[in-house]
Amino acid sequence: MSELIVGAELTEAFASDGVVCVRQVLNASELADAVAAIDAVLADPGPLAQVTSGPDDPGAFTEDFCRWQQIPAIERLARYSRVPAIAAALLGTEQVRFYHDHVLVKEGGTRQRTPWHQDQPYYNVDGPGVSAWIPVDPVPAGGCLEIVAGTHRGPWLIPRTFLLREAKWFPEGSLAEIPDIEADRDAYDIRRFDLEPGDAIFFDFLSVHGAPGYPFSGRRRVLSLRYLSAAARHAPRAWRTSPPFDGLDAELPAGSVMDHSLFPLVWPGRAREARRRHLKELAAGALPDLSDPEIMRPAWRSS
Repeated sequence: MSELIVGAELTEAFASDGVVCVRQVLNASELADAVAAIDAVLADPGPLAQVTSGPDDPGAFTEDFCRWQQIPAIERLARYSRVPAIAAALLGTEQVRFYHDHVLVKEGGTRQRTPWHQDQPYYNVDGPGVSAWIPVDPVPAGGCLEIVAGTHRGPWLIPRTFLLREAKWFPEGSLAEIPDIEADRDAYDIRRFDLEPGDAIFFDFLSVHGAPGYPFSGRRRVLSLRYLSAAARHAPRAWRTSPPFDGLDAELPAGSVMDHSLFPLVWPGRAREARRRHLKELAAGALPDLSDPEIMRPAWRSS
């Protein structure tokens, strides 16, 4: 699959709106990997797994985070699919680090909506980042993620827990509240899409987004992969972030680049870096070292 999927029109739309939809991001084998990964997460939930729907909900909304180190299929997709290349193009950055994965599953008939929110205020980073929201099931627009275009320009809005609406992160009153979007949806530029398996919605960490319940018979299984630009910096908080990275502040000083094994550099990969180095050597009149195995690896499958 070609990396030339992102042209000027798409990058300009992302810069303007904070959200774009890219079709057929995953090929058939990658889609099978994503299905297997989500099934593995559901079969063996991690310590951050939670059900964010009430006990009286006829369906269920299940989430889990940060499973790539236990489930190789997630790591393969995060590193070797086209997703990090697209993320780099949209962010306009020469380097991209993988931040974390997030599995979101709404069973058919789920009433619980995902409240309107921004992601970045929950996080331990400052600076640009992008999420790729990738369904492995067909998702009609009526059950799709919804994003308010233009909200990536700010301001930051106070994050709250989804069920009880508690301010467990930034203190009450320290940030503006999310407006009541549902009360006047026509006043906002809300983007949503009919999606096929392997399509992806890319949206900025600061884009206000939410999702309805899932009033359909099938499941809505989603793998979200999140990436950091080279400009992102560690921003330890006085509270436990979501997801938490316990103990990271002892290893990564505040304000530093997210250079840590938890956040691997995924773009450009090693093979692409090797090619860049060899091209520089050629330009300087030196012969490249063709014994370097990295130069022979396919660039789009580099790590």
